[in-house]
Amino acid sequence: MTDRRVLGFYKFMPVSDPGALQHHLRAEGERLNIKGTILLAEEGVNGTLVGTQLDLRRYQKVLTDHFAELPFKWSRLNENNHGFYRFKVKVKPEIVSFGVEDLDIRLTGEHVNVEQWHALLDDPDVVVVDTRNAYEVDIGTFPAALNPQTTNFREFPQWVKEHLDPDENKRVAMFCTGGIRCEKASAYMKQAGFESVYQLDGGVLRYLEAVAPDTNRWSGECFVFDQRVSVNADLAQGQYQQCYACRHPLSASDLESKVYELGVSCPHCAIASEGDEQAHAARKTSLRERQKQVELAQSRGAQHIGAPQE
Repeated sequence: MTDRRVLGFYKFMPVSDPGALQHHLRAEGERLNIKGTILLAEEGVNGTLVGTQLDLRRYQKVLTDHFAELPFKWSRLNENNHGFYRFKVKVKPEIVSFGVEDLDIRLTGEHVNVEQWHALLDDPDVVVVDTRNAYEVDIGTFPAALNPQTTNFREFPQWVKEHLDPDENKRVAMFCTGGIRCEKASAYMKQAGFESVYQLDGGVLRYLEAVAPDTNRWSGECFVFDQRVSVNADLAQGQYQQCYACRHPLSASDLESKVYELGVSCPHCAIASEGDEQAHAARKTSLRERQKQVELAQSRGAQHIGAPQE
């Protein structure tokens, strides 16, 4: 597990035949023993990969042969963490699901650095919006930010329609984990008539990488979509685990709850299932069987095919 790294990337650009490219990228990734997920669509590419630094450098060359000037972000992986268990290359309608037709992605907001971001946070005329999902916000955010309480990114446009007004909220600053969601969210808001839209360049991860510890405005940890679950202000693996059933990050107190059961349920599952106990009980029965298979595979030193990945 030594010398393993996480490599993240995305770019909005025309991809003429994602299906044909899918097979080549999968074959090269498998040859280099890469793990993780790549999403391909006609609008671009989005991926998070794990491997040795040498193998990832080699795979970078494969990617840049097809995606010119593709920006990459490197981060550390704890020695005992897999990051991902398998390697998948998927073709999707969108590289980040938003559900808005005829969106002009070229209208993205102004990218701002750490110093500019701090100035926006301090400006009373600026509305700061966290574009991430509610379960991500729960474990960390910028204290001044609005939380749309969305369960998925496709709900964000409706939240904007219901809570923001381009005539009143003329300056809006937004952020997400790595920047990709803000590319679409800011383009949507510009297209909807918002006058000045800003986005934190590179998202929270680049912010934590660049900000000085004594000026850091981030509070808590940052949720990430791999087996690390979260990272702290130093970008090292955080304290949270993840519930396999509902995907919510779990704190130490969550793990001590009476309703927590490894691989089966957590306090957040219990709250979400109130009023539908019968369906929740049936799901728990299924998940218990799955957890038995996971533990059996682990006892044999094998990897269960259903192990969580993202």
